[in-house]
Amino acid sequence: METDRRGEDLHDHDDGYTGHVEPSGPWIDRRDGPVEIRKLSVGPMNNNAYVVSCAATRRGVLIDAPADADRLREAIAGREIEAILLTHGHADHLGAWEELRDGDGLPVWGHAADSPLHPGPVDRQLSEGNRLVVGEITIDVIHIAAHTEGSLLYLTSGTLRPHLFSGDTLFPGGHGKTTTPHDHERIMDGLESKIFRRLPDEIWVYPGHGDDTTLGAERPHLSEWRARGW
Repeated sequence: METDRRGEDLHDHDDGYTGHVEPSGPWIDRRDGPVEIRKLSVGPMNNNAYVVSCAATRRGVLIDAPADADRLREAIAGREIEAILLTHGHADHLGAWEELRDGDGLPVWGHAADSPLHPGPVDRQLSEGNRLVVGEITIDVIHIAAHTEGSLLYLTSGTLRPHLFSGDTLFPGGHGKTTTPHDHERIMDGLESKIFRRLPDEIWVYPGHGDDTTLGAERPHLSEWRARGW
């Protein structure tokens, strides 16, 4: 029985909804037409994990497996999980790899450029332009290097709006950590060309840590982000 949750319809979220979850708190469920989204936080670094599934078939994916395999198992119960989709290879986003992949047999999919960061080989290599079919929904793969060389974002569409799972590439208030001026320029170029120039303001953004945002809320600040450098 699913008891550890707060279920809300998507149309309720445009007024005051932030997507805030705590590691010890309940997860949040959203539904937008054929797409069901479950958000929860696990681990000492307040990592978000997302269960994205097809409402009709209950087939789904788990985006990142940061920590606390037992809690992630609770979150995916009742769904047929096709794979764990990695947003990138940093250890705080794949701490439950061994238990869920090696123990439970869940395939792990990610980008080849992050293979030096992974504890083992991925079961499928993902790259820019891949389209994943999960039940009756599709998930598009977007590659923006610089936080890590293999950082991936995942885009799916509901009835009311698209939904973007951005890992540590895009947060409310800016992009994820980069270590050189060149990488700052690369991540900004990628965000502008692949996200902000191509996608509409109403897209809901689900980051790898913390609360949610929309592209419309962030778009006016792009020039500030580029000028300040990270």
